[in-house]
Amino acid sequence: MAWQWEEKVVLITGASSGIGAAAALKFSQLGASLALSGRKVDNLNEVAKQCSGAPFVVAGDITKEADTERILKATIEKYGKLDVLVNNAGIIETGTIETTSLEQFDRVMNTNIRSVYHLTMLAVPHLIQSKGNVVNVSSVNGIRSFPGVLAYNISKIAVDQFTRCVALELAAKGVRVNCVNPGVTVTNLHKRGGMDEQTYAKFLEHSRNTHAMGRPGQASEVADAIVFLASDASSFITGASLPVDGGRHAMCPR
Repeated sequence: MAWQWEEKVVLITGASSGIGAAAALKFSQLGASLALSGRKVDNLNEVAKQCSGAPFVVAGDITKEADTERILKATIEKYGKLDVLVNNAGIIETGTIETTSLEQFDRVMNTNIRSVYHLTMLAVPHLIQSKGNVVNVSSVNGIRSFPGVLAYNISKIAVDQFTRCVALELAAKGVRVNCVNPGVTVTNLHKRGGMDEQTYAKFLEHSRNTHAMGRPGQASEVADAIVFLASDASSFITGASLPVDGGRHAMCPR
């Protein structure tokens, strides 16, 4: 029997901007009930206003264990169940093995993988009950290696391995776990990571050469892939890392 999105509850982290916000819009258009999480409540409320229906906004910092527990608990109290968890929240910081401090490393790893581990762990009993699924937002950096963002690369390959391992652990219990691996996507991720406007403009222009399709991606394109993996259209897919990167993962310098 096909999923009826009107009956489904979707929790999205990092929903205040970028890919998370785009995913919220897509799921809301399908009729799903949403719980939107992020650190900036004003931004979350703006995204909620753009969504169909009335998404539940639950602000918090998922690097803080108490916040993560509160976000999941509040979602279950609001809706009584959880069908889809979208682990989208993430940060990027620049640096090499010579320049990345342990403080930076911990900050990236705590946000990009430790919080994913914690929230998924808390959500699993509810997902088993609903026969739901998880979609993690990784990166092409989880598939290929790039200089200058060492901690970010490590965090994203950890997300891919986490996705595969948990998919194997939960498959027999009816829960699927997959991830999307975006290439350069037009969001505010890199600006938050320290890029100024001029550097970011050059970075996007460079995407013409680093992506086979000759351009960066749009958040809505990644959101489409997230919705696909969350839906019953992908009912026989689990443990997959789906590149949504204009072919960047297949590129080699020449």
